[in-house]
Amino acid sequence: MSWTPRTVLIYILLIVTSGCAQDEARINGVSFVAARDQVDHSHVTPVKQLGANYAAVMPFGFIRSIESPDIVHNTQRQWFGETRAGAKQYIEKLNENGIQVMVKPQIWISRGEFTGHMKMKTEEAWKALEASYSDFIMTYVDMAAELKAPVFCIGTELEQFIINRPEYWSELITQIRKKYKGKLTYAANWDEYKRVPFWKQLDFIGVDAYFPVSNSKTPSVEEVINGWQPWKQEMLSVSEREGKKILFTEFGYRSVDYTGKEPWVSDRNLGPVNIEAQTNSLKATFETIWDEPWFAGGFIWKWFIEHDKVGGDQNPMYTPQNKPAQGILEQYFSKQ
Repeated sequence: MSWTPRTVLIYILLIVTSGCAQDEARINGVSFVAARDQVDHSHVTPVKQLGANYAAVMPFGFIRSIESPDIVHNTQRQWFGETRAGAKQYIEKLNENGIQVMVKPQIWISRGEFTGHMKMKTEEAWKALEASYSDFIMTYVDMAAELKAPVFCIGTELEQFIINRPEYWSELITQIRKKYKGKLTYAANWDEYKRVPFWKQLDFIGVDAYFPVSNSKTPSVEEVINGWQPWKQEMLSVSEREGKKILFTEFGYRSVDYTGKEPWVSDRNLGPVNIEAQTNSLKATFETIWDEPWFAGGFIWKWFIEHDKVGGDQNPMYTPQNKPAQGILEQYFSKQ
């Protein structure tokens, strides 16, 4: 090729256009569950076959109670996938297979207490929690920067922590920005995201999208579409107010009766399996939300690495694996 000024200009425009298209690509993601073992190509192949272009990798820290300030993380007592080494190995294997990653460190409180209720009783305890959380989160900020992960989630469902310590969170974001150059989000609970004070410091409004959308035992697609309408308008309003796109940091439905009534409830004793309820609710979510210009995409909750051993028609939990819901994901993820 003869590199005339004209051809150079065209080449630059093609690069810029390609980069913009990549940046604007919808995130079709899975929440890739941290497991005991390393992953290999056989664990990632089903994610590729699904048509996903992203996975959330989720290392964990553990707290004794909602009033305890000490986060235990990155220890030999944890499962491999919950540690820094495990998260790194997962990311490298996903990247090798063309899957981008959102790093999403999460906290688990003993007995499954809700992280949004975590609240300290004294200033001393708050300071201790802040120091512990910073140590936890910066461990994975450093890893995400090293691996050039394109998205990082700074926390998940921590409403009381944020309400009581807003200055800490603003300063934490500033510190993260110094080390990490990718895009930032926070995974707010569906009833919390409107009040998060620091969206303008981040790149996406992250929502764990367990909105109530139906009171029916087996909701129809049309009923769930109707149930989404007020939430859709609310998200549009928040997106316009903050000047950011909405990202579903988690979304999904259990395959049980009344799955759209309280989608956030994850109790294993939920009654009869209802595959149709899950399928219809998921299809309606895609039909209602996925093509909106203010929507960045989302991560289905959740995807286990041993694909052939999980899910199926007798499974009542969130995973779409080996259920008709998997076909819904394949259908809509393939549209991109």
